[in-house]
Amino acid sequence: MRILDRYLHRIFWRMFALTAGAFTGVYLLIEFFERVDDFLEHKAVATQYLRYFGWKLPVILVDIMPLAVLLSVFLTLGSLSRHGELTAMRACGLGLARISRPLIAGALLLSIGHFYLSDRLVPHGAAETRRILKHELVGRPELARKQEQVWFREGDAIVFTRLLLPQQGQLQDITIYEVDRNFRLQRRIDAAHAVWQKNGTWLLQEAVVRQFRPDGQPGNELRKQALSYQLNKSPADFAANQLDNRELPFAELLSLARRLSAEGYDTTRIRVDLQQRIAYSVTCLLMALLGIPFALQRGRGSNLALGVTISVAIGMVYFLLQSTMTAFGYAGSLPPWLAAWSGNILALLLALWMILGREA
Repeated sequence: MRILDRYLHRIFWRMFALTAGAFTGVYLLIEFFERVDDFLEHKAVATQYLRYFGWKLPVILVDIMPLAVLLSVFLTLGSLSRHGELTAMRACGLGLARISRPLIAGALLLSIGHFYLSDRLVPHGAAETRRILKHELVGRPELARKQEQVWFREGDAIVFTRLLLPQQGQLQDITIYEVDRNFRLQRRIDAAHAVWQKNGTWLLQEAVVRQFRPDGQPGNELRKQALSYQLNKSPADFAANQLDNRELPFAELLSLARRLSAEGYDTTRIRVDLQQRIAYSVTCLLMALLGIPFALQRGRGSNLALGVTISVAIGMVYFLLQSTMTAFGYAGSLPPWLAAWSGNILALLLALWMILGREA
């Protein structure tokens, strides 16, 4: 690696550490004031504060990283321009592409790191923060489950369902194990699915009821097309415990989308989130490309306040556009790939137009 590359890398990574730290601090402060009432109301202890905000850090880093990259590029080139170093480089025959190469390489590494964080740490961090807030503090009963498999205790029964559809008020492939005080199986009920009724019960459809004798041997077996069963949990209770797509690694989310699609369920939202997971990581690279012409346009007039203002403005416009397109994707008005990538496509076109215009 040339001396110039090492020098530019050193400035860029120093700027990124400063901007990422600043944005993370602001994010944590806002999060604290949003959650402090919940913590105080439920008398949270110090370890719960520390664990909540500790697990929140990966989520925060993934959220602020593109904006931090944009500001880092702006400040790096602004610093070079203010000290005349950029002019000296251009005078030595170095083009914009050569000067920007270390910055683009750094942004590419951050894009890869962003995807790794969002796939490895964010799912666990998001799940832990939700668990601490909703279960440890609020006291809402927690379901032991994966996204597609749910186990919970219901009085003297243990209930398993392969798939939760709380918005439709349905449980798919449900099995109920009724046990006595000595944990001996008394009755087992299997049903293809259960539908929530307005009277507060669940209607088990295509049910098979198996009785078991005290010695554990199978007894009578009864088949019913419909069987009313009382569960204390409603669809709203299940919805409160349902995993958010962000709490699943990419491979699990992809597997879930394929399975649900094969079973005939609408997977539009999941497919949008899958595309969004990749697109948002690529945003780090695109923000670097977008920051280069904006920084050079200001020349020696670049400063920290201006950099923050421009970066935040670009970030707000980008995320507003991206949120709008994502909403259209969720509604099925746009294909999932277009909903997730439209903001990136526009950012890339704008960056190329400004860079080529400056070079011309």
